[in-house]
Order: sequence, then C-alpha cells, then structure tokens
Amino acid sequence: MHPLIEQERTYGAHNYEPLPVVLRRGEGVYVWDDSGKRYIDMMSAYSAVSHGHCHPQLVKALAEQAHTLAMVSRAFYTDKLGLFLQKICEMTGQEKALPMNTGAEAVETALKAARKWAYTVKNVLPDRAEVIVCEGNFHGRTITIVSMSSEPQYRAGFGPLTTGFKQIPYGNVEALDKAITPNTAAFLVEPIQGEAGIIVPPVGYLKKCAELCRKHNVLLICDEIQTGIGRTGRFLACEHEGVKPDGVLLGKALGGGLLPVSVFLSRKDVMDVFTPGDHGSTFGGNPLAATVGLAALEVLVKENLIVHAAEMGEYLIQHLRKIKSPLIDEVRGKGLLVGLSINPRYYSAREFCLRLMQEGVLSKETHDTVVRLAPPLIITKEQIDSVLAALARVLATAEVKL
Repeated sequence: MHPLIEQERTYGAHNYEPLPVVLRRGEGVYVWDDSGKRYIDMMSAYSAVSHGHCHPQLVKALAEQAHTLAMVSRAFYTDKLGLFLQKICEMTGQEKALPMNTGAEAVETALKAARKWAYTVKNVLPDRAEVIVCEGNFHGRTITIVSMSSEPQYRAGFGPLTTGFKQIPYGNVEALDKAITPNTAAFLVEPIQGEAGIIVPPVGYLKKCAELCRKHNVLLICDEIQTGIGRTGRFLACEHEGVKPDGVLLGKALGGGLLPVSVFLSRKDVMDVFTPGDHGSTFGGNPLAATVGLAALEVLVKENLIVHAAEMGEYLIQHLRKIKSPLIDEVRGKGLLVGLSINPRYYSAREFCLRLMQEGVLSKETHDTVVRLAPPLIITKEQIDSVLAALARVLATAEVKL
C-alpha cells in the first residue's frame, strides 16, 4: 500500500472509499499524482471545481483578499458581502440570500426558513409543518437531512431521526399532488438527482410541480448545489423548464473550487421570517468567501462557461450514446452532468472507474452501477475526445473477457 494512503487510512475515519491514487497538483481539467502521472478530472469534486483547478483569476482574488481581510464574522458589516449577495440574487432572480458554508448548511437553512414561513405566514399549527421530498434524494449528511433520505445506509445507526418529512417517488407529479396537505410547507427537490445516479425526470416534471406548489401555497425549493452554476448548460437547471422556484440552494462551484461557499436564496416574505439570533454561522458570508464567490460568478459569465457547458455536454452525450457495448446500459444527463450506467452482470462501476484511472481518466462510481462524468466546465472537445478514447480502450479490454 502507498505510504500516504496507509497514513490516511490509519489516522482518518473510514467514511470514504477513495480510488487508490494520491493527487498532488491540479491545473484546469488536469490533476497529477505524486509520481507525476497526469489525469483528466471527470469528477471535478462533485461539481465544486467547475471553473477548473487553480483558476488564475480565482486564485488571485483569494490571495489578494486573504492579505487584506479574511474573517471577522457577521458581528460586523464588510465591504464584500453586499456585492456578492446582490450579484447572486440578480443572477437567480431571487430577492434575498443567506450565506453559509457547505451545501448541507444551505439545506438546513432552507428547512428552517420553510418551517417558520409555514407557521408565521401560512398559519400552519405549531409543530405540524411537513416538507415533501423525493425518494432517491441526496441533500447532505446531517442528522436532519439523512432523516429525509430513502437510502438505508445513510439512516442506519443515526436515530432517533428528525420527523416532519414525507417521501414521494421522483418524477411523479401525481404523487406530489396526493402528498400535499394544508400542513405542507415546502417541496424540496433536485432538478436532476445526482447521487441517485444522474436521474433526469420526465420533460415538464418540474414545471408541473411548480404549478401544483403555487396552487396550494407550497414553497418549491430547488436544490441546485450540484446542478447549478452552469453545470447543466443553464445557470440553474430549473431554467430548462422556465421554472422560477420560491427558494434556491447553491454551493459547491460557488466557491470556485477553493473554499466552501453556499447560499439559500428566496423571496422576501420567506427570508424575512428570520430575525437576529434565529440563524447564523461564524464563517458564513466572510469577506474571503464573498470575494471568491463573486469572482466565481464573474468568471462564469466572462468566460461564457454556461454556453460552453451546454455545447460540450451535448458533444459528450451524443458520442457516448453512439457507443455499442453490452457493458453500457444507458447514458443519462444534461450539460456536463452525465451518468454512464454500467451493466452489473458484467462489471461494477467501481471496477470501471479503476480501469479508467489506469487510462488517465478520473471519475467515481455512484450507487455501484453508475460512472459519473462531470468535468470542469472549461473542458474542450479535444479533451473530451481523449476521455472517449480512454473509454473505448477500457470497453475493448473488458469485452474480450465477457
């Protein structure tokens, strides 16, 4: 075993099962291991590195702000936070934003806002508010968030769990209609389910859900932590159906691959349920994070990464769907969020990822049967061609043994 891998496994909790590669450096779409071998990163840290590794403009913004003022807490105003909040509100069409750090913190913030809104605005009786979620969802790892998961492993051993959630099948509008009651505060949904295996719902699903939520005075909250910031070829994935949700969750790429930065955005009547002391975060909205978040948004626009993601995603998906192999069951996705479903009769997705790693391409399996292909949005056709060639070599080697 590599000594650095052994060291990490000895002193770290075994809550991940990384691929056996030790990365030391990154630039653009590439990362290098400690022996100097170069890989194309088709993972981009679950979409957190959408701008590419060590983007010069983002690193420059980070360094300059770190030398000026990095952290003071929200006990004081700063000259950076307002600029960031205005920009993110304008780009999402929302009225107010509450900055946090991790995606899970943004989700927790949205849940608190939805519940208090239900009690103070919708007049739901105390402690009766419900939030509807979907089977197969992934919104984070906190006790409350795993309480709404349908994945047994995420829940086992962590009870007692938080109540107040109702699960329905993903992509089923009728199920949402039946689940809504006068106590329903919100419907929390991913426009595309990421950890479930890059599951794209039927066309029109989100739009119909939005109509139902408006009809019943239920908040539609879209978790765009993985799908937002241009990942699917639109700034928000919900824009593909012209949907403007009542609340939006953003994170991952918002930190430019450098820092954890997240926000919950919503209407004034939702956000104004918070009063001083209701909610907070020592690090949330710090000057360093606000500076990097603003720079990440500016680079996204300046480099036209949203359109580029749409074009490169279409190119990648079209070429993947041309592949004829018994190992591949299905290609799913939108933009540069793509899932390659591997036939479990022949190979596990992890084995497939290990073979791709040998060919200089890094990805990671999800749910044992799907290989995630979600590179930095700056990827070029030539680099995609290199990935496709590596895939072809892996498939050719594997098919010989069938």
